[in-house]
Amino acid sequence: MPLQEILDVVAQDSEEPALVRSIDWTRLPRHVAIIMDGNGRWAKQRHKRRVEGHRAGIHAVRDVVEASARLGLEVLTLYAFSVENWKRPKTEVSTLMALLKRYLRLELNTLLKNNIRFQVIGRTEELSPDIRSELQRGMERTASCTGLLFNIALNYGGRAEITDAVRRLVADAQRNGRQPAEIGEETIASYLYTAGQPDPDLLIRTSGELRISNFLLWQIAYSEIWVTEVLWPDFRRRHLLQAIADYQKRER
Repeated sequence: MPLQEILDVVAQDSEEPALVRSIDWTRLPRHVAIIMDGNGRWAKQRHKRRVEGHRAGIHAVRDVVEASARLGLEVLTLYAFSVENWKRPKTEVSTLMALLKRYLRLELNTLLKNNIRFQVIGRTEELSPDIRSELQRGMERTASCTGLLFNIALNYGGRAEITDAVRRLVADAQRNGRQPAEIGEETIASYLYTAGQPDPDLLIRTSGELRISNFLLWQIAYSEIWVTEVLWPDFRRRHLLQAIADYQKRER
């Protein structure tokens, strides 16, 4: 999207004109990754069930994905479901999966309208067939989109990703006779789920927690980290703009 078009869109949509003016639109982060945290606490504060927090979190996903596309970001990665999340109550897990399916069905046209390419990273082979089918449909329908690359990290863990990468690398090395000395950082990166994508410039975590939670362990080696007390269901485009403005104050 041309710079002037980005400025026009942001100026029309933003509730924070001073914040918009403070951002250098020629130095946006290429890749923003977000640990979406706080759905349960959001629900608890309102005396609601945890699942209501997850439902409310969908609105934040919609707002941030569309805003990222309009801002002209190259890649957005959202941490949706970790390999550890299977330990949660079965009813909560089933609700999360149902919400995911519903999101993909309802938002597919919006993704296409905004030229957003959808991709999943994680151990998707362990998901149920109906979920895999819905994910595949979303990826196939948006495969020709050339704007924002929207990654959902699903059944994802940073250690699991590195383990999977090493297994594939070793198997290929054995077949091809590759020597250990020939394997470098670029080689390993090419076997990660995010192969071919730029590493995150900016990592955002909501809810104020100060931990990485096994997310993109290899890729965030040099990422700037921005933590906000805002719980994920309340996170909106103005918070994304705040994170970008703070990112641009850092020395890279």
